Amino acid sequence: MIQDFHATNFGSIRERQGISFVPSKDDRMCEHYATEVSPGTRLLKLAILYGSNASGKTNVLNALEYFRKMIVEKPADKTTGMRFTPFLLDEQSRHEPSRMEMTFHLDGRRHVLSITFNTQRITDEELIVYATTQPSLVYHRTYDEQTDRSKVVFGRRAGVSSQSKTVIAGNTTNNCTVLAACASTNVERSPLSDVCNYFREGLATVLRPNMSMTSFVKQTLRRKPDIKPFLLQMLQASDFNIEGFTTEKHEEPMPMEMMMAINTAPIPEQEKEALISRGVVNNERLVFTHTTENSSHPLDEQMESQGTMRFLGIATLLCQLLRDDTRILIDEAETSLHYELLTYFLRLFLYNSAGTSQLILTTHDLQLLDEDFIRRDVIWFTDKSPAGATTIKRLSNMGLHSTLSPYNAYRQGKLVKLPFTGTLTLQPPR
Repeated sequence: MIQDFHATNFGSIRERQGISFVPSKDDRMCEHYATEVSPGTRLLKLAILYGSNASGKTNVLNALEYFRKMIVEKPADKTTGMRFTPFLLDEQSRHEPSRMEMTFHLDGRRHVLSITFNTQRITDEELIVYATTQPSLVYHRTYDEQTDRSKVVFGRRAGVSSQSKTVIAGNTTNNCTVLAACASTNVERSPLSDVCNYFREGLATVLRPNMSMTSFVKQTLRRKPDIKPFLLQMLQASDFNIEGFTTEKHEEPMPMEMMMAINTAPIPEQEKEALISRGVVNNERLVFTHTTENSSHPLDEQMESQGTMRFLGIATLLCQLLRDDTRILIDEAETSLHYELLTYFLRLFLYNSAGTSQLILTTHDLQLLDEDFIRRDVIWFTDKSPAGATTIKRLSNMGLHSTLSPYNAYRQGKLVKLPFTGTLTLQPPR
């Protein structure tokens, strides 16, 4: 589980900002909200980010996604830069290094991973593990400007042979993390590879408002067909009048892009002609059976509402959260969902999750602030400083009395600045 995450000089974030899953002293509903990751250490399962448009709440998710990418993806070209944007609203920040650091728990041990980088290269990287109360070095990487190369020093907790250390260090190019180099190298399993797998399998990319969930649902059903009853139960409990659904194969016209890809593919010409001459491709479609007063009717996935398909995707994510050790990132979680479905999803996750999964989401839905089942230490607000930089504040640290409504305090501008909507009288353009 993630204990905390901080970013500096990334996008709209200038000064060091972050979120934490360490619970406050509030013990309300602790059995549903917190999981014990090691003796005496409990962490929260949920974080909800609020903020005005352009205040930076999505950038928090972007930073987490970028951190994951640095760890699991080895750049194809060692000469490419780091492909990110630092804070651009002052001349100093755009030339200063950026930094990300995460404290997380894996196999009952606390790990601290930090990466310092600029637009051209990684300049510092370190992984520490707390096998006891004292920190132990797994590795530390630095950049030598004179040789234009990275130097990696492995600690005794790295758990790899001398030969593997040499190979991993040799593959650690200036724009590649040690962990990504390890993941792309054929070496023995070690604490390094375990951390790589933790981020590859246990931290998802951001689910964004404009993303279609249909392909994700079908891919998951192919890999895990046993989740179908769970998804159907979710749809029926949400009163979609759906009796069942199936996956059917359909032949569809071959897209022009696919024809061009086949033409340039390294396969025999005879095979290319055979593929193109058919002019169709097999595709899977979800078909839903709807019940009415007198009969049942099948409807193709394209005939379903965006809300139905979005909730089916959210239900698939919920299944992952309940079955796997994973961290899900959702931007604008209320997209195409009725408010009752959003709260239903959150309640199901909190009350049924017995593992170490975590959910991090952004939302504009203020009604959650008035819900009794939402703890104040899972609510975070993003705001803009006078310099235009994102700041992040935790509701439980803002001194709001327990008898006062966070919803009312937010609407009155007592927690963070609200968007100024201006006068209702406008001079029409001529």
